[in-house]
Amino acid sequence: MGCGSSRDKRLFAPGRPRVWESLVTCDINADHSPDVVHDLEVLPYPWPDDTFDEVHAYEVLEHLGRQGDWRSFFAQFSELWRILKPGGYLCGTSPAVGSPWLWGDPGHTRAIQPEHFVYLSQYQYQKQLDGEPGKRTAMTDYRFCWKGDLRPVILMPDAEGTFLYILKAVK
Repeated sequence: MGCGSSRDKRLFAPGRPRVWESLVTCDINADHSPDVVHDLEVLPYPWPDDTFDEVHAYEVLEHLGRQGDWRSFFAQFSELWRILKPGGYLCGTSPAVGSPWLWGDPGHTRAIQPEHFVYLSQYQYQKQLDGEPGKRTAMTDYRFCWKGDLRPVILMPDAEGTFLYILKAVK
C-alpha cells in the first residue's frame, strides 16, 4: 500500500516467505506504475474480504486520517483487517516518536505509535476493561466501532528513528 516506486520487502512476517509472492501494488500516484491506483483515504478499499496473506504499508499510515480522529483511525484499520486473510499480517513502518520526520513531512497527519495498537487488540480490551476489579484501566472502549482484532507481533523502534510493526489478523 502506498508503494511509490519501491518494490522492496523490508519486513518479514513469521513463517512467511522473505520474497514477494503474487505482489499487488497500490498507490495514489499513477506515475509510480502501481497495479492499482487508489486513494487510501477512500473507503472501502477495492479488494474483497480476506484477499491478502500480507499487507505492507511502509511510511503510509501516518498520511491517512487526522490525529485525534478516532472514526477515521478505526475505519482505516477496519479496512486493513477486512482485506487480510485470517492469520494474515499487517507489516508497516512509520516515523518513531522523536524522529524529525514525524511532523516534519507536510503530508503527515497522524502519528502511529505502539500505544495505538492496544486499541486494535480484542485481547487488550478484555484484559484492561473486562478484567479483575481494581486492575481495570481507563482505556477508552472503542469496541462499539472496532470489531476487528489485530494482535501485535513486533512493535519496535529502530536506530534510524523508524517505528516497525507487524500485526496479525485474528478472525
